[in-house]
Amino acid sequence: MRSPAGATTRPEDTRAGAVAATWVDKWNGLVDKFVGDEVVALFVPGLAGDDHASRAVEAARELLRETGNGDDKPWVPVGAGVHTGVAYVGRVGEGDACDFTAVGDAVNTTARLASSAAAGEVLVSRTAADASGLLLDRLEARTLTLRGRDEAIDVVVARA
Repeated sequence: MRSPAGATTRPEDTRAGAVAATWVDKWNGLVDKFVGDEVVALFVPGLAGDDHASRAVEAARELLRETGNGDDKPWVPVGAGVHTGVAYVGRVGEGDACDFTAVGDAVNTTARLASSAAAGEVLVSRTAADASGLLLDRLEARTLTLRGRDEAIDVVVARA
């Protein structure tokens, strides 16, 4: 989840983070971290289940609804990205600079999708869309060139 970058943290950004955490938890995901106005959530198959991709999409769509992005009257503009793939999930770093997180191309791709999403959009990679069972014929399709990737990526746009 990402809301527009700003120089200061607004109360609605903090509230949006709390709303995001609630919906991530409801759909069996884990909030990895809060970074500025972004919430990084993981839907690990071993914890979220085999339907982890659909759970991630539904959590993002619920977040859009809860923040008013489904009816064009958002109290905070929110966009999200969903991708699935292999990631290293575990302890990264050592000593005082140690964290439990996820790293890898799948994580980076998801972050790039989230930063490309306009308010009210969930950009879902074709890989995640196929895994989630989304009805693709009802969704807008796009091809995006993301920073750090040599090849374009096909996505669909889900909304609340």
